[in-house]
Amino acid sequence: MHEMSLCEGIRGIVEDQARAHGFATVRVLRLEIGRFAGVEKPALEFAFDVVMRGSPAEGARLEMIDLPGRAMCYDCAEEVEIENRLDPCPRCGGGKLMPVAGDEMRIKDMEVV
Repeated sequence: MHEMSLCEGIRGIVEDQARAHGFATVRVLRLEIGRFAGVEKPALEFAFDVVMRGSPAEGARLEMIDLPGRAMCYDCAEEVEIENRLDPCPRCGGGKLMPVAGDEMRIKDMEVV
């Protein structure tokens, strides 16, 4: 389950930030997750609860924010939103698209005390 290792990375960031900024508890952690990131949200939520035990984020509420997939269309030279990596361009119907966003996952912010 790669969601477990993702949460271990998140835990490391949380602990580093707690040391750097002097907070003891994370109440809410917001993650931005791209449509193509390959993250299974139920598995991530489960892993988050398990991995955060004993950390400043133990008991924190995890909020996941969906980010759309975006691609550059080489046929119409527009950046467009796409549902799936292999979709045609929704503007011109062209098939020459290069994904430019949607595979990211990052901490957007944390509510801390």
